[in-house]
Amino acid sequence: MTVGADGDRRPGRERLSERLAPDGDDGAPRGGAIDGTAIMLAAAKASVPASSLPRLLDRAQAYLDGRAGEYAQGFECVHEDDETAVFLVPLGHWDTKGLDLGFSHREVDAVRRAHAEHLRRVGADADRRDEFETALEIREVAVVSRSVKSRQSARR
Repeated sequence: MTVGADGDRRPGRERLSERLAPDGDDGAPRGGAIDGTAIMLAAAKASVPASSLPRLLDRAQAYLDGRAGEYAQGFECVHEDDETAVFLVPLGHWDTKGLDLGFSHREVDAVRRAHAEHLRRVGADADRRDEFETALEIREVAVVSRSVKSRQSARR
């Protein structure tokens, strides 16, 4: 739930960055472009400390954002909004990218899970849950930032 200035509660996705850094300028890990609830779900299932997942996602986000054009040209975008573009990528994508980023096997698994959970949340919101669950059987997910502010945060 998101609370408006007048105290009105509206359904919406809370970003982990809203809880970690209300001012947005303290340099705290933000979890990249991944939805806050997706981060919490992935952290609960992953074999890494929940406190380290936002830092890992920030590193992965900086990597992805630096290659946004490649993702847009080479992979199917199944959802986009003002902040993110969600791409289906081949199985093994995060294994390869995790090596490039120096992640351990457990860290790769945590990042993979967070990106997949983000897609599941998008699917639930867009009434495309079954379609996305089927896609996850044969593909992985990469969530790329679209907004300049998100890209600047991911580079910190």
